[in-house]
Amino acid sequence: MNIFKSSFPNLSDQQLLQFDSLTKLYEFWNNKINVISRKDISELKIRHILHSLSIAKIIEFKSGSKILDVGTGGGFPGIPLAIMFPKTEFVLSDSIEKKIKVVKSIINELNLKNVRVQKIRSEKIEEKFDFVVCRAVTNMTDFVKIIDGKILSINSHKFKNGIFYLKGGDLSLELKNFKSSTIYDIKNYFKNPFFDTKKIVYLPIPYKGMDNQ
Repeated sequence: MNIFKSSFPNLSDQQLLQFDSLTKLYEFWNNKINVISRKDISELKIRHILHSLSIAKIIEFKSGSKILDVGTGGGFPGIPLAIMFPKTEFVLSDSIEKKIKVVKSIINELNLKNVRVQKIRSEKIEEKFDFVVCRAVTNMTDFVKIIDGKILSINSHKFKNGIFYLKGGDLSLELKNFKSSTIYDIKNYFKNPFFDTKKIVYLPIPYKGMDNQ
């Protein structure tokens, strides 16, 4: 059975086609520009697409909401999430020209109308968003500084506006100052050994930390 259909039974035929197309598009581009690790390209569906979609197991982004993907690299988690939530607006940012080129091409090939791409250092973005998503760009302390001032104050989801952050390993030390953070084990949603140590960290903004409890 299709791995995306089995994980998300309500996907439309168009969404399934778009997810399947991602594999071919990234294989094409990876032969030209190394946007994904060579050892990972054969595991693209699990290690990149499904990993990105784990956030959709936690939250359903509402129509009209705005999501920022900081340091999107080759387009993760932003592109898979944009396919999953076609009525949500996504802004994908990265400062590396060659990666932005690939992301723009893939977005055009998939005809994704709900995605904008910006070649910019994320801390210089001046818009505000409901949520910021990211895959292990830096430690949480530095990441919070990068997205400072970019979170909308009015909440429209069951989660307060903030950060959904994909990362692996033991996060206890990194998150010790972020008392209001919540960790979700991705292995509870996808039964694949790759996810055994993978986490989603949710942090509402403003957050409760050691100095402001």
